Amino acid sequence: MSEIKIVAASIVNFLRQQLEGDVLSNDSRESVEVGVQCIETAFELSPEELAQGIDLLQLVRQQRGNASTNRADAEKLKNEGNEFMKAERYREAFDKYSKAIELDPRNAVYFSNRAAAHFKLGEHEAAIADCTAALALQPNYGKAHGRLGLALTALDRHREARAAFARAAQLEPDNESYKENLRLADEKLAQRGERGPLDLGGLLQNPALLNMATEMLADPNMQNLISGLMTNTTATTETGGMNALLEAGQALAQHMQAANPDLVEQLRRQVRPPGQGDNQPPSQ
Repeated sequence: MSEIKIVAASIVNFLRQQLEGDVLSNDSRESVEVGVQCIETAFELSPEELAQGIDLLQLVRQQRGNASTNRADAEKLKNEGNEFMKAERYREAFDKYSKAIELDPRNAVYFSNRAAAHFKLGEHEAAIADCTAALALQPNYGKAHGRLGLALTALDRHREARAAFARAAQLEPDNESYKENLRLADEKLAQRGERGPLDLGGLLQNPALLNMATEMLADPNMQNLISGLMTNTTATTETGGMNALLEAGQALAQHMQAANPDLVEQLRRQVRPPGQGDNQPPSQ
């Protein structure tokens, strides 16, 4: 008996089991009965062949039980790997994480942990591969982004490392190590005469900048300026609208400078091209 007939017979047996129960409505029972007859005819199933069908419900229950057991065993292996990492037995930790991945390949934590073992073993390309696998499963996994940044840093790929650390810091804003690694990546780029991309997310989360924006919007003079700008840009020519925008920009800059000159200087440093206005050597 072919495998195809075994599958067809198994489906017929499953449908007949449903017909023997009371779950199906009358309309559904009629549809299932027609389906059984069609499958039996299409695959030319004899009573002897139907008897060789597999119990699909039992198979599914068995697979679910195995999956649950696999997950429990994988978690145990992960915990054992964590203990080996604490003991600085990185090769044993790597082996435990690898076995956990074999049992549960959809768990991003196992790939991220194995990346940490790779990193300790000096296997940085392999660490990058495991971090990438972890992030494919769980894109917002901050620790995987952080470990990716470390592996990239070890390979002097500082621009990519900066992006990884920036994402990790965005996902876990209270993690000081990510912020420090991000700062160090910026220093490495500055030493090369480069600069990382403008961190708009960080700027928008800056409390001082948010407070300044709130104060400006509450200022009647600024409200009048914005109201006038809206009127001018819709009621005047294109040139007039541009002049109004320039005037508003100048007024906004003056207001920011008067309200918080330190913050303005911080913003200038972030957007200033490398080598302009900075005579101090980069930090070592």
